Amino acid sequence: MGVQGSGKSTIGELLAERLGAQFLDGDTLHPAVNKAVMAAGNALQDEHRLPWLHEVGRCLAADYPNGIVIACSALKRSYRDLLRGHVGDLFVVDPEGSIDLIAARLRARTHEFMPPALLQSQFDTLEVRTDDERGMTVDIVEPPGTIVERIVAALAAETEGGEVDRVADHAR
Repeated sequence: MGVQGSGKSTIGELLAERLGAQFLDGDTLHPAVNKAVMAAGNALQDEHRLPWLHEVGRCLAADYPNGIVIACSALKRSYRDLLRGHVGDLFVVDPEGSIDLIAARLRARTHEFMPPALLQSQFDTLEVRTDDERGMTVDIVEPPGTIVERIVAALAAETEGGEVDRVADHAR
């Protein structure tokens, strides 16, 4: 989960590779109308987000032999609850960083449809993961590889015997 530029895709790709799982960037599931709204510099409203989130949830619930890792903003608790309606044992990683750090990252990249001007609206919408939500918060100042190893360790600690090869099944 998280705002644009927080490292969701980078962390997600590395985590999926580490787990031998499928990776999917949730942005690819946005319909053209959502992409057009954001490209025009407008934040999505719930009527745009909810069908997209249900599609992300269907992908999470699909039968992937080695599990799946999906990068998805899921900025509000209600959005993550919706995803948990599809996958009850959802493990959410919340990459946390300052708006200044993330804005600097955004200045160094281009995105197909998400302009940096929407960053403040994302921070305004963001509801950080709470302790009653399965998952963990990570500091994006750490290198992505370090973050991934922390995630794998947390997932392994949840599985019987801490076996990393069984972690992918629990990564959803």
